[in-house]
Amino acid sequence: MENRLEDLRTSRDLKKIEIAKIIGVVPSIYCEWENDRLTIPTKRLYELAEYFEINIDYMLRLDNEKKRIKKNVAINREIVANNLKKIRKDINISMREEAKILNTTSSVVSNFENNKTLILSTFLVDLCKKTNYSIDWVLGRSNIKKINISNKNCIKIK
Repeated sequence: MENRLEDLRTSRDLKKIEIAKIIGVVPSIYCEWENDRLTIPTKRLYELAEYFEINIDYMLRLDNEKKRIKKNVAINREIVANNLKKIRKDINISMREEAKILNTTSSVVSNFENNKTLILSTFLVDLCKKTNYSIDWVLGRSNIKKINISNKNCIKIK
């Protein structure tokens, strides 16, 4: 399978140790991310995408369309929380139903939607895969809400 994170890094002639330093993590952690052995935290996904000026959806192979995105700002957790609420309301499900879909609790979903905690990347990716919403839109990096994920497990909007 194509490793887009590696391709992005090598396209800039960077070694793993160099990108790890740029992002502020130890090289072994970055190596685990690039080799799909560790989940990249939401904040770090955002930072990597900002550094490479690329859409996260493309970087994670959720979308084959490569878009140049550069915001030059940190994650705005309030935007993220509001966008998560919009998704749930758009697909017309309760917090309890969303929690069941994400295999978590409604209090965890509530914490994400009320900006008490930043959504974990595993939940973010799962939610976006199941709803075809763009991770970049959820994180406030793009105005394009939906992407074409070839996924048979998409949630039908009621």
